[in-house]
Amino acid sequence: MPETTPDTGAVTSMPAVSSHDRILRSAKRLFARNGFENTSTVAIAREAGTSESQLMKHFGSKQGLLLAIFDRGWAGIMERVQGLQRTASPSDRLLGVLQAMVIEVDSDADLKELMAVEARRVRKDNRDVLMSRGYQQFAAIVDGLLHEIRAEGRLRPDVNLDAVRAAILGMTEGLLRDQVVAKRSECRADYTFDDIRKVLEILVPALTSEAIPPLKAVNR
Repeated sequence: MPETTPDTGAVTSMPAVSSHDRILRSAKRLFARNGFENTSTVAIAREAGTSESQLMKHFGSKQGLLLAIFDRGWAGIMERVQGLQRTASPSDRLLGVLQAMVIEVDSDADLKELMAVEARRVRKDNRDVLMSRGYQQFAAIVDGLLHEIRAEGRLRPDVNLDAVRAAILGMTEGLLRDQVVAKRSECRADYTFDDIRKVLEILVPALTSEAIPPLKAVNR
């Protein structure tokens, strides 16, 4: 849309937004507001000012569109991750990676809503769990840092790295998810981003420290 520059009166034009991006923005907003199941591809196309056939051309299906939204969100998280100092210790970088995730997700209310509610959606066609490539890349970075921490001797050899990664990521996602759930229920989540950061600063080093005594085995 043309705009007039206040000082000179010159006419400038705003960069055009592609139909691909308009569809992504509209879908993210509608999915977050109405839920994935209650949002039709027709409604998304209408809000994006394009056709349903264009939506299918770009994304293949509604689930493909949801995956693309997550991939876009994880791309923003990865940009923050790439900016972390490489000279920091693996433990400090692991904390920074998790904080980058929290900062990016917390800055986008619609993305936060979708990641909390829809990120582990099961595909109807083959019962597989919807898994974003961006999430897999992020998890691989966490795995790599845990291997570095173990190589430094700061993680006991009897601790399963997959379990540690699941605990750390599950804890981080859970802190964000409960904030979303609290808006819809009586669940309390009266904490801020700074509170989340403080929890991560306390618990992540504890999970990766060799100084913690092993838990006693219990009969199940």
